[in-house]
Amino acid sequence: MASSGSGDGGFSRPQSIDEAPMPLYSWPDKKRPRVCILGGGFGGLYTALRLESLVWPGNNKPQVMLVDQSDRFVFKPMLYELLSGEVDVWEIAPYFTELLKNTSVQFVKDSVKLLRPSDHLRREPGVSCTGGVVHLESGTVVEYDWLVLALGAEAKIDVVPGSAEYALPFTTLEHALKVESELKMLERRRFGKKSPPIQVAIVGLGYSGVELAATISERLKNTGTVKAINFQTTICPNAPPGNREAALKVLESQNIQLFLGYSVNCIREVYASEDSGSMVADAKVGGDDKKLVLELQAAQRGLQSQVLEADLVLWTVGSQSQILRLQPPDAPYVIPLNGRGQVETEETLQVKGHPRTFAIGDSAALRDPSGKFLPANAQVAFQQADFAGWNLWAAINDRPLLPFRFQNLGEMMTLGRNDAAITANFIEGLTLEGPVGHAARKLVYCLRMPTDEHRVKVGVSWLAKGAVDSLASLQTAVSNIIAGS
Repeated sequence: MASSGSGDGGFSRPQSIDEAPMPLYSWPDKKRPRVCILGGGFGGLYTALRLESLVWPGNNKPQVMLVDQSDRFVFKPMLYELLSGEVDVWEIAPYFTELLKNTSVQFVKDSVKLLRPSDHLRREPGVSCTGGVVHLESGTVVEYDWLVLALGAEAKIDVVPGSAEYALPFTTLEHALKVESELKMLERRRFGKKSPPIQVAIVGLGYSGVELAATISERLKNTGTVKAINFQTTICPNAPPGNREAALKVLESQNIQLFLGYSVNCIREVYASEDSGSMVADAKVGGDDKKLVLELQAAQRGLQSQVLEADLVLWTVGSQSQILRLQPPDAPYVIPLNGRGQVETEETLQVKGHPRTFAIGDSAALRDPSGKFLPANAQVAFQQADFAGWNLWAAINDRPLLPFRFQNLGEMMTLGRNDAAITANFIEGLTLEGPVGHAARKLVYCLRMPTDEHRVKVGVSWLAKGAVDSLASLQTAVSNIIAGS
């Protein structure tokens, strides 16, 4: 386990003769409040930065620890640009140590094993009250005064027979790099050969599935086909009409086969002989190419079952909360969860029954005034992080807490290297498409980068790349004109 920051935090091991004690995290200051933030995504990291930016009276500025299993923060809405080659890893996945180097936030790379909150217990008058302890996978125990649950959700891939073995999710940097590696391998294998086109199947046509389909189809061009499968008969059912129409326009103009109204029954592996073209199920034949077969079941009347072949299957539907498996076995319901495994919270983002614990992002179950659950997207996490930081300040300084109110500013999606769709809620009926939408989306995301320093670095890098691309396009146009004359 590594920790970094400007503080002198470390680990001390209590002395014991009878048994080997678990290492206890030693906070730098014994008097100042201790805030432990679990999860370094948009919710967790931006809460830590918000706490750092506030003005704290007296000696009340808290010590903040940020725990994440990865050493990088990942700007997830731009993972698709890794596949298109528009961005470099450092731009959308900077190291936490780099982002936090000028702050007092302590970063610890570790995974959470167990939560033991104690802020729900009644205390005797005069007894000091802590929030509880967190057990990390390394064995370290962290005692805290205030806790922020921002662990997000994991991809739920084990849905149908064969999905866990043969399908790849696309929710983390590791997933994106794995997909990039698989695509490169398929492209190299077919380079310069008269081979069948690369076939990529994408299960789910919400935002993630649509963005993947458009990005990969544009990348493959005439060398491959994308087969996109969706249970509903429309794509992005919860998206604004403008975004949905722009996405449909792009999908229909590219080499993408849409299978709407279908569910996947199973995924299995077969081996195809290049000479005979025969398919042998579950039997390895020397020198033969592996293929994946998806059996589709009609989810709507009037459709027939389908069997599809693919070289690569990407799974973009389903997620699961991490909180359920982190509850202590002797008190499995100490943290209240809804049916989806998300934490039940008050309007102030405090966990119900736990005044010293906050839950934000995908970990939290919060509804809008109409009663609908807030979407699990970056925009919600951005805004919740701002409120969580302020409400922690208010709670520590005995001030009133604010109820969280989500302001839906609009929705954005990438549709290729020079295409995107943006619908802004504050301008009714306006949807920016094509290169204009693409430029606006990148500008918004550049401004949303975590720190000023990283924002400037990314902005300069993207401007330089844009200038190079423009020069290359100009050279191509001039060459075409000269060739034509």
